[in-house]
Amino acid sequence: MACVEARHLRYALALAEHQHFGRAAKSLGIAQPPLSTQIAALEREIGERLFDRTPHGVFPTAAGQAFLTRARSALAEMNLARVDAGRAARGETGRLRLGFIGSALLAPLPGVIGRFRRTHPKVRLTLQELESSAASAALLAGELDVAVGRGAPRGAGAEDLVTVPIGADHLVAVVSTVHPFAGRPSVEIEQLAREPLVVSADAAGSYLRSLFEPDPLDGAAIARDIHTIAGLAACCAGVGLGPDRMRLIARNDIWFCDVEPRFRLPDLQMSFRVTDSSPVLAAFLSVVRQNCPDVGGRLDDLLARHPAATGRQPALGVS
Repeated sequence: MACVEARHLRYALALAEHQHFGRAAKSLGIAQPPLSTQIAALEREIGERLFDRTPHGVFPTAAGQAFLTRARSALAEMNLARVDAGRAARGETGRLRLGFIGSALLAPLPGVIGRFRRTHPKVRLTLQELESSAASAALLAGELDVAVGRGAPRGAGAEDLVTVPIGADHLVAVVSTVHPFAGRPSVEIEQLAREPLVVSADAAGSYLRSLFEPDPLDGAAIARDIHTIAGLAACCAGVGLGPDRMRLIARNDIWFCDVEPRFRLPDLQMSFRVTDSSPVLAAFLSVVRQNCPDVGGRLDDLLARHPAATGRQPALGVS
């Protein structure tokens, strides 16, 4: 016998329990001669006599007792290893690094993160709020596993990402309840152009610049997130501009107006590396599918068209 295998440990433990080759073999579901042969081979491999064969039964020697103590521990560890391997393969353990913009915490991330925490409590979930461009850069650099931002990632390596829309938005304005716009259902872009504005860094650096001529964003207050936009608007620091999901902010000192004509913002997008075969990522995407029903079909279509996605689709199914 070239090495000691798990079955040899089980054979020795069964023999110690039943103290009889016949009864031990029956409990193991094998014939008695093979059990006798394997126990003898085990003793040769260990280099010690592990059992005394007597007319009254088979009993462990001192060496056997020491061996059996380790054998029990080894089998217990092997069972734990099997359980841990299964959990890891199902995405129940491990780590997931998620970067996101603040507005995604209004919807849909609360439902997604909450459900993932409940169903995968042993996964170490690292959460980091980042601007869209920073989240994309971190994902491309391998510092994140999933990025949620506004608009598709750009830059070297973006072609190796799967990016799927998870939420649509249009632009709204938020003002203090004492502002002249308060009480109005909508406000026109021409009116906004004459007001001091409060915008996010994402908006100021990209999609809102095309909305105004001339550009009033040069003097706009730049906020870190939508809660800061709402807070500055409440302070009469300016008219805040942000996604429609800002309406979910519960404050009694602000008022929301639709912007006319309606201006659609870049979609909220979720991105991940198509070559990432992590079971934890697959488990997270399954939760996204369950909480965002429209996402599943889009993911399937995107993965089917991506040359590096071969073999990935089955892992992304809802569990």
